[in-house]
Amino acid sequence: MKYAIDAKKITKKFKNKTVVDGINLQVAEGSIYGFLGPNGAGKTTTVKMLITLQTPTKGDATILGKSITKDAGDVRLTIGAALQEASLDNMQTGRELLQTQGSLYGLSSAQIKTRIAELESLIDIGPALDDLIKTYSGGMKRRVDLAAALIHNPSVLFLDEPTTGLDPASRNKIWTEIKKLNVDYGMTIFLTTQYLEEADELADIIGIINNGKIVAEDSPAKLKMQIGNDIIVVELKSELKEFKKLEKITGVTSVKVRNKTLSIYAKNGGAVISNVVSTLHDLNATVVNVEIRKPTLDDVFLKVTGEVQ
Repeated sequence: MKYAIDAKKITKKFKNKTVVDGINLQVAEGSIYGFLGPNGAGKTTTVKMLITLQTPTKGDATILGKSITKDAGDVRLTIGAALQEASLDNMQTGRELLQTQGSLYGLSSAQIKTRIAELESLIDIGPALDDLIKTYSGGMKRRVDLAAALIHNPSVLFLDEPTTGLDPASRNKIWTEIKKLNVDYGMTIFLTTQYLEEADELADIIGIINNGKIVAEDSPAKLKMQIGNDIIVVELKSELKEFKKLEKITGVTSVKVRNKTLSIYAKNGGAVISNVVSTLHDLNATVVNVEIRKPTLDDVFLKVTGEVQ
């Protein structure tokens, strides 16, 4: 298997704090890799190292065989990056932005014109491409920023939380565009996101980083299968301190607590739910709602990081 991204033990320290702690990443060519983690886990720092905006303290990575530390200039020519905070000049039109970006990559006027024509259907903002960026909605800005990252036809695209803050309709348009880039053009995409349903929908492989380390990595389906349990979700009227008694119920494998909600993992939820409710009654806990369901990525995230995404 060929890897578009191959990172070996990359580490980033700021003074005495290790933000990324010797992680390994391998992203197959033509795949979408979803990168998840709590705030401050090291996601953005990892991306900045891979796109050569920051230098690793230790370790190295290659992008299509080019080293991010030794061949940074070559790496930049083969990648595109749309970062979380788009750096757009509000006094330019969308077309002017794309023309400027193309010229920075050394494209001729004719090449830029051709690429913009190709990208117009992708970004789908119609005549507004010739309006000032300051008049654009959040979704339009995200799409024109994506087009700017694609102007030089990169082989690997980095997207850092591309749909944060967008309404559902705009988010779905971005999802459609990402799928099109991957399926129709074979583009490798490295996607960081705070939306677990986005990673579930788009990614072939998901990596979850926590405290600077990769704590889980697999396909969305296999990550959910690794939990291997039903989940009994109990909403309580008030927080419960003595939840350890629930872990002693036969068939219960673990219990996660966040505020007034209990996530109780069990091999057979239907067989233990009555004992769960009975134990809660003995603990004088008032149950507002209880349900049994199959694992989601939210449950995987909670289990491996201890946090809700």
